[in-house]
Amino acid sequence: MYVPKESEPKQGGAAAKGRDGEKGGKRKIVAQNKKARHDYAIIDTYEAGLVLMGTEVKSLREGRTSLTDGFVQIDGGEAWLHNAHIPEYHQGSWTNHSARRKRKLLLHREEIDKLEAKSQETGHTIVPLALYFKDGRAKAEIALARGKKEWDKRQTLREKQDRRESDRAIAAAKRRQRGQ
Repeated sequence: MYVPKESEPKQGGAAAKGRDGEKGGKRKIVAQNKKARHDYAIIDTYEAGLVLMGTEVKSLREGRTSLTDGFVQIDGGEAWLHNAHIPEYHQGSWTNHSARRKRKLLLHREEIDKLEAKSQETGHTIVPLALYFKDGRAKAEIALARGKKEWDKRQTLREKQDRRESDRAIAAAKRRQRGQ
């Protein structure tokens, strides 16, 4: 019978979770919605499970997914992801899925109620930010967001550019200092 030494990490459980630095394990990002972070001010983020067909999971693993036009809507106490494009699996048969069908999101009741109340306020919406695999399960990162005005977008870009320039100046000063 093999007994692992204390110095060897044990497989599974808390030891496996601790190695990744996150509680739930490592995230393998499949698709991101960068346009959402530009067009909306993110208020709060949530992690939701996805109800998918087998061919959708296989297509997600190939990584050809788009969330650009996606949005989340709450109907009858359930959250649904609309307009997320998961292309048909090229090796699928007659059981293939439609590319833009609505997909159910798995959230806790309190989260759904909170999102529904907040999204009914003027200017608020729920947008998908990312699709990823976590411990072999497909997850979606969704966010409660408020639409930005055009001047907000310009101001955000200006701040980002200023931050980048200051980082460059600091790095250049450090290089000059090391060179002396």
